[in-house]
Amino acid sequence: MQQLRGRPQGACPGSAAAAAQQQRRPAALPPRRAAPRRAAPAAPALSRPAAPGAAPRSRVRAAAATDGVPAGRAPAAPEARPPSPGGAGSDVDADGAPCDLSNLDQGCQDYNLPDNDWEHSSLSICVLGASGDLAKKKIFPALFALYYEGLLPPNVQFYGYARTKMSDEAFREMIGGTLACRIDARERCGEAQEKFLQRCFYQAGSYDQAAGFSALSVRMASQEAVLPRANRIFFLSIPPNVFLDAAGNAADVASSRTGWTRVIVEKPFGRDAASSRELADGLSRHLSEDQIYRIDHYLGKELIENLTVLRFSNSVFEPLWSRQHIRNVQVIFSEDFGTEGRGGYFDRYGIIRDVIQNHLLQILALFAMEQPVSLDAEDIRNEKVKVLRSMKVVGPEDVVVGQYRARGKLPGYLDDDTVPKGSLTPTFAAVAMFIDNARWDGVPFLLKAGKALHRRYAEIRVQFRHVPGNLYRSKQGSNLDAHTNELVIRIQPQEAIYLKINNKVPGLGLRLDTSRLDLQYNTAYQQAALPDAYERLLLDVVQGDKRLFIRADELEAAWSLYTPLLHSLERQKVAPELYPYGSRGPVGAHYLAAKYGVRWGDLNEEEDE
Repeated sequence: MQQLRGRPQGACPGSAAAAAQQQRRPAALPPRRAAPRRAAPAAPALSRPAAPGAAPRSRVRAAAATDGVPAGRAPAAPEARPPSPGGAGSDVDADGAPCDLSNLDQGCQDYNLPDNDWEHSSLSICVLGASGDLAKKKIFPALFALYYEGLLPPNVQFYGYARTKMSDEAFREMIGGTLACRIDARERCGEAQEKFLQRCFYQAGSYDQAAGFSALSVRMASQEAVLPRANRIFFLSIPPNVFLDAAGNAADVASSRTGWTRVIVEKPFGRDAASSRELADGLSRHLSEDQIYRIDHYLGKELIENLTVLRFSNSVFEPLWSRQHIRNVQVIFSEDFGTEGRGGYFDRYGIIRDVIQNHLLQILALFAMEQPVSLDAEDIRNEKVKVLRSMKVVGPEDVVVGQYRARGKLPGYLDDDTVPKGSLTPTFAAVAMFIDNARWDGVPFLLKAGKALHRRYAEIRVQFRHVPGNLYRSKQGSNLDAHTNELVIRIQPQEAIYLKINNKVPGLGLRLDTSRLDLQYNTAYQQAALPDAYERLLLDVVQGDKRLFIRADELEAAWSLYTPLLHSLERQKVAPELYPYGSRGPVGAHYLAAKYGVRWGDLNEEEDE
């Protein structure tokens, strides 16, 4: 039986096995609070396991005592955590039996969250922009997956909010078609969907007027009234131009009066440093930093979260993670489709703002940061900020931009009717970045992202230095790059980690070949269904875990690296290099890499597979 995310396999609460687990629990892990706890069998925590050898980590980062409490109002007094709302027969039992769906409304997992008294609390999750594609295709399916696996508290309700007028039933019908029991094929999937949809409600209203949010709050309160504490989450899946209005109304009109309120903000976080700062200042007028969850869904992908585990829990890698052994690092993002139908939106941002300044730069920060003091959210984000501030500001000489053109029946970017005629917005960019610190001085970090390329994939490639005085150089031919030791972390699709090494071909004589030490996730973890990034991140918001979310100073440091370049490209009207739809991108990207003695490792990805 697969292990559910974040919850170690173990005994059902209330069973003899669970009691035995409690007796074996080490005394070095006391509860977060000193308040007395009711006697109850302890169940495993939802938090992710700590890296081997790491100090024990508290299960969930405690939310600030005043998280979501309006100014001038005293926070609710902390209470002792009650017994698990699940109970015997409702959990995954010792032999791996699934949740009993007949008790799904009672919850299947132990919500071992120190600051959330779920037996006496309700949770309302509201998606603003509920009629949009992101909400229908990603957010509500992710919420259903969490609900289906029993990872949400029993007293949870879901709300959609948008300008479109529709009834609760019409809303349920709209999102019902997007729900799927992805994780396994339990026979009562339809029953679980119906239970979920009965908890879904819809409120129509404007984002810039308080009336709709007031009506939403009244509807939430009607479901919350039976419990003393109400917690609320608002997901802003809306255009950036209404962020501040919606966040302000959610905080001022619809925030919880008895529990915490958290607001999830989806990118883009501005267009440059100034607009990002303006957005941050606007949010801070209504919300504290502890309440704001800036989501970058790429940080929720399995292989990205595994980066720190791979590096800090394996002694074979940590000594190699520096300029002494690493020649260059490449972070590559490739899509095999264009902007068809979305060109108008994309044209306002371009590939650098849309992908490189956030997704790829966040991956780079996680890759290059120093080891944090602990796995606490603030410790990790402190190290990310340090490495971002150590990076050189990107100049025009270190970037190549491109734009795809038509190829046969495949349309070019400018053929999209929603794109302004003569647009110079890049759909491809390659960037060389450098970090001015003792660990990475002189190592080029190459970031590459593009649309309408030959394949869809994303990966990190770490190319190690050549062996000095290599005895077998004459056997490797003149192309030393073809025999470079390379660590590849494939983020999508077909998640994998593999190390390319040189090896003797079996047989008489001496002939060398490149082989792979390969970890294919779909082979090694056949019983494990990888969660969607939004599932992971939404669960983290419920738990109050901010490790994978972006802090305000982190965002400011990231924008400071790219704002001068973006302004320069727009001011000088730099024409992007054209490349055919379905190709590998502009030739200039190869010249940029060659400038630093690098060959793009993905040129050989077909043979790597």
